[in-house]
Amino acid sequence: MKATSHPQAETGRVIVTEWRFAPGAETGHHVHAHDYVIVPVTTGKLRVEEPEGVREVELQAGVSYARPKGVAHNVINANAYEFRFLEIELK
Repeated sequence: MKATSHPQAETGRVIVTEWRFAPGAETGHHVHAHDYVIVPVTTGKLRVEEPEGVREVELQAGVSYARPKGVAHNVINANAYEFRFLEIELK
């Protein structure tokens, strides 16, 4: 099952997208073309499949983090409930 993306805003400098993950939903493998910031809307656990292996990360609602362009991964909702976050890409 695929996670769903919901575009929120785009300017010459940023792209803001809300991602919604049903239980077990995933983004599919992808490579980020921009530096980005994630702002969790939900608290919970995500499973991240990366070239180095698989890991689980605990995210707290409202506690943001940033990653550089070039990150390659698949993100999976490891919770029994919907998980949501905002992705802010920096152009």
